[in-house]
Amino acid sequence: MKNKVNEIQISYKEKVSTLKSPKIKSSQDTAKLLFEHWNENTIGLQETFKVLLLNNSNKVKGVYELSKGSITGTMVDLRILFAVVLKSLSVGLILAHNHPSYKLKPSEADIRLTKRIKKAAQFFDIMVLDHLIIAPNGEYYSFADNSLI
Repeated sequence: MKNKVNEIQISYKEKVSTLKSPKIKSSQDTAKLLFEHWNENTIGLQETFKVLLLNNSNKVKGVYELSKGSITGTMVDLRILFAVVLKSLSVGLILAHNHPSYKLKPSEADIRLTKRIKKAAQFFDIMVLDHLIIAPNGEYYSFADNSLI
């Protein structure tokens, strides 16, 4: 008797052509787009971590919400992050999370996480272009603009 093994199928389909997608040229472009994708009713209540997926021309393929957490933090599972990045065939990404406290300064944990993600991304030839911290009022902090990436 043969052992049955599940066959794994992987698929990805873009709903909107990247030809019509916005091109990211600055942290300001990124912050504006991401703020529009945040739930205005919860951005001041709990931290959420999102990733902006990009093609080789820095055109947006999509925004993926990776995790929701508490008032002061959220967990990021690198395995899930890279499963999404690889499945979507993205070559660039921008990380983002909100600080309900309005404090835009990155914590040591934010900096360590960014370094871990960047190091893992290099293994797959994926560029981590920025990490933004977004406040409930739309103000933001860019790691790239502050030479932390």
